[in-house]
Amino acid sequence: MTTLRRINQDDLRNHNLSVVISTLLRAAEPMSRAELAKQTGLTKATMSLLVSMLVDNGVVREGTPSVQSSYGRPSTPLLIVGGRYCGIGLQVNTDGYGTIVLDLDGTVVAERWVDADMSDVDADDIFSELNALSLEQERLLADRGYTVTGTGLALPGLVTDDMRLLMARNLGWEQLDLKRFDVVRRLDATAGNEANMAALAQIPGYAMHREDDGIVEPNASFIYLSTDVGIGGAVVRGGHVEIGDHGFGGELGHVSVELRGPVCRCGRRGCLETYAGRRAMVESAGIASGSAAARRESINELIERWRDGDVKAAAVVDKAIEAMVSAIASAINICDVDTVMLGGVWSQFGPEIASHMQGMMRRQVLGYPEVRAKVLMADVTSKPALIGSAAIGLRRFIDNPMRFVSTD
Repeated sequence: MTTLRRINQDDLRNHNLSVVISTLLRAAEPMSRAELAKQTGLTKATMSLLVSMLVDNGVVREGTPSVQSSYGRPSTPLLIVGGRYCGIGLQVNTDGYGTIVLDLDGTVVAERWVDADMSDVDADDIFSELNALSLEQERLLADRGYTVTGTGLALPGLVTDDMRLLMARNLGWEQLDLKRFDVVRRLDATAGNEANMAALAQIPGYAMHREDDGIVEPNASFIYLSTDVGIGGAVVRGGHVEIGDHGFGGELGHVSVELRGPVCRCGRRGCLETYAGRRAMVESAGIASGSAAARRESINELIERWRDGDVKAAAVVDKAIEAMVSAIASAINICDVDTVMLGGVWSQFGPEIASHMQGMMRRQVLGYPEVRAKVLMADVTSKPALIGSAAIGLRRFIDNPMRFVSTD
């Protein structure tokens, strides 16, 4: 007979603290103890004890009391405090690599990004550089008295649960044991696909306070497309990324939209990224030339030509839109998620592209008009995967706060 594990007092307190912190981070406005108790279902006595612990450990502070009515008692809002807990984010991408440190209150404590030509770079060299950048930031954090709660690592490829990078074709990397790199071992980093982490950055309050409400709700469901040289995707349901059984879910860039199309770096024909990826579009428009930096800038020239009505640029963009709509509509039909968010290169085209795609897509969604697909432009557009990787680090605190707070 199987023996059920008993939940002790510490387990229960850890769970309740996690619920309270998550609720505060996802709230659109600061909440009082009474509002938190009502929202979470916890008793007022339990809430008073939990909030006292969070105040004593520098997680929250009390704001200025306000009177809600002439008969009511003053309501004291609880505010997330900065300067104590942070997460570190690491990223290697097709255009460079870098690090970021994010405070629980949403403040960027430190950030370094190195633009580089990443075509067939040596993995040992890149991770050695990441190690140097992170050590520099760790010294800063130690001087300021921060507690690092965790670290995330965003990579443009398939990452397994046991920390192996199976492939990152646009970097020329395959079968890498990530645990062999000093920076990964020292920081106990959690690695994942960059599109999944970029999607996390779009979820309000997932792991840090945000000043704005975001364009989706904290518990929203949406399909996120991360677009650059390659195209990655993530399926978010109820505020959580669905990675699939092996962690590889959402790879929309390698959905074939044309069986006799050009050969992709993955070996298949007609993949979405061979039509709608940055490199594919600028090369098809005859713009890309020179250094890697010049090729990165060439997307701006493509967008300018498209807006000016250049025939060749318009043809390339129209074909890319057609491919995007086909792949996204298929994803909606499979996943039954009606909101799509465009990040990366495609977010630079402007809202008119989103509106145009939305009109085309609705005709291809099987559930229309019951399912009315929406296309949104991502609101976190500057290094979203780097931010999301730091959020992974902060989630270690939010999911298991008793590891970091004192109960004395």
